Amino acid sequence: MILDWFDTKDVDALADRLASDLVKRVPPSNVDAQGKKAAAKQHKIREAILRQVRDFTSKHPLNVYKKARLANRFKWALREAGYPQVLVDEMAFELATLMATTKRGST
Repeated sequence: MILDWFDTKDVDALADRLASDLVKRVPPSNVDAQGKKAAAKQHKIREAILRQVRDFTSKHPLNVYKKARLANRFKWALREAGYPQVLVDEMAFELATLMATTKRGST
């Protein structure tokens, strides 16, 4: 059905959940933390977010509109939370790239 093409309820829920998880685990004030431990934690969380997106996109067919919606909603949630613009752009780009390269049915 054509209206399913624009149904972004699941995509919006995923974007909100990913952003709130990131805010909870690495608040914007802790992004600039120095040291190997902080960098390792941030990398681990980034990988967890990307894994969730990979799992979601492998099970749900996302058209171009839904992919853009997910990346954009996630990006704006991070911006509104106060994350540095560089981090926001990197995360949104990684998320969009992952969605573009993940095939349905592959995990």
